[in-house]
Amino acid sequence: MSLLIPGLRRAAPRLAASPFVCRQCLRQQQQPRTAPSRILGQLRYASTESQAKAKSTRFFSASAVPTAAAAAIPEAAAANAKRFFPETSSKSVAYWLIGSAASVFGIVVFGGLTRLTESGLSITEWKPVTGSLPPLTQAHWEAEFDKYRASPEFKLLNSHMDVEEFKKIYYMEWTHRLWGRVIGLSFVAPAIYFVVRRRASRRVAVHLLGISALIGFQGFIGWWMVKSGLKDDLFAPGSHPRVSQYRLATHLATAFVCYSWMLLAGLSILRTRRLLADPTAATKLFAALNSPAVAPFRRSVTALTVLVFTTVLSGALVAGLDAGLIYNEFPMMGLGLTPPRSELWDKFYSRKEDGSDLWWRNMLENPSLVQLDHRILATTTFCAVLALWAYSRTGRVAAALPKEAKKGMLGVVHLVSLQVALGISTLIYMVPISLAAAHQAGSLALLTGVLVLGHRLRVPKSTLTKVQKKLASTTTPR
Repeated sequence: MSLLIPGLRRAAPRLAASPFVCRQCLRQQQQPRTAPSRILGQLRYASTESQAKAKSTRFFSASAVPTAAAAAIPEAAAANAKRFFPETSSKSVAYWLIGSAASVFGIVVFGGLTRLTESGLSITEWKPVTGSLPPLTQAHWEAEFDKYRASPEFKLLNSHMDVEEFKKIYYMEWTHRLWGRVIGLSFVAPAIYFVVRRRASRRVAVHLLGISALIGFQGFIGWWMVKSGLKDDLFAPGSHPRVSQYRLATHLATAFVCYSWMLLAGLSILRTRRLLADPTAATKLFAALNSPAVAPFRRSVTALTVLVFTTVLSGALVAGLDAGLIYNEFPMMGLGLTPPRSELWDKFYSRKEDGSDLWWRNMLENPSLVQLDHRILATTTFCAVLALWAYSRTGRVAAALPKEAKKGMLGVVHLVSLQVALGISTLIYMVPISLAAAHQAGSLALLTGVLVLGHRLRVPKSTLTKVQKKLASTTTPR
């Protein structure tokens, strides 16, 4: 025991006093030291958490953006483009397109009058901007008349004409050209407005761009055609001055395409809106048009459209060659149904020594054969329309064909009958201006009827998709 006492004395100063202090005193002694430590701990924890978040953010921005965000950019751009164009075009766009088509219809008829009155070659220059105004002073009229007197038409046909008579044909051609400029401006400016104001869908906007380009091209084709009538080397000695029948047919074909494009685009907008207004009736129409019995009829209408357009082009060749002024009887052509073979395949029109171009040059440049071709095509068109009408009224086709298609087919029958009557009358009476202009208008009216019939037999896939979405949204319970 005596040995332990010195060790205890030496260890006593080293012992802590805390075991001999009560808990309350211990808390009071430790509180000033622990309170700052807790705050510092919280601040340190917050600082550590913020640093961790910053690191994670930097890591995500460095790694995730090139993958997820970059992949989302094209989708966002596509979504923005879709949001810019509406799903369906406005009715105002449709009415404007149909009105523009009506204006093209009018200028086609007026262009025929310009050709029939021998006014098309009165303006010998092409001035798209400054030519919008006619001559305003007598000196200007004299200058224009001097230019016309240098043309082949004045020298060979109108050498007796004075300034006052020249003004009449000049105003005809000037009105025709001004009308063309008005069509261009009244189409391009509203087209830009409708696209910017989001009145036209993406599909219609593409159509508007194509039609605008075609209108500009049509103006170039018009001058290209007129230019062919201002050269002496295109006429045989003693022949009647006229424009190239090839260029005339091209000019007329481009006008018909432009008219058809405007008309079908406008009708498609109205039909799409009508189908979307009643998805249930639209579904029934789709089922009827998808019937196997309707498919052959639809293909036949497509073939009929091509036949009508080909007949129109052959009529342009007849007009360009003045072929309607010979063989003014029907159905005979002289002593038979056709002229003599030697007249139809005349070597005069061949330009190669071996005669390899004999057949096609006679078909396109020989007035006798060109008129015969037009007669054959017109008769074939008339018979095809009657046969197609009879086919639409018999068998499974009559049961499956929608009512609107049947009415359209009957309208085509009426139009082709009127057109045949106008064509025969124009031929028999030796191409009077009134009947000839009515015959040209009838050709465009017949093409309109066939286009409307074909339009009623088809539904674009885009319209079908929109109707299905509309039907699904109305039938899905909320």
